Amino acid sequence: MSRNIIAIIFTLLMSLITILAVTFGSEFNWPDFVHIDYGFPLVWGTHTLNTFYGPVDIWRINPVLLVIDLIIWFCILIIGLLIILYVKR
Repeated sequence: MSRNIIAIIFTLLMSLITILAVTFGSEFNWPDFVHIDYGFPLVWGTHTLNTFYGPVDIWRINPVLLVIDLIIWFCILIIGLLIILYVKR
């Protein structure tokens, strides 16, 4: 396969991985604090479902961590493309 086809496949795969990593949710079912954390490797959003006082619907979003998380995945994409296009000959 040519480098260009490998680069296109890698870009599509990394785009899918980035979408899955940013929307990944981990549910924590603590007795007094049931919540879902979103984002991987950095948690940029927390959806609180239940607290000691009862059911709630609270979202806490940190846009700075979301941008940093996207930058991390974008850098992985760029480094991977550089390796595919310039190192592999």
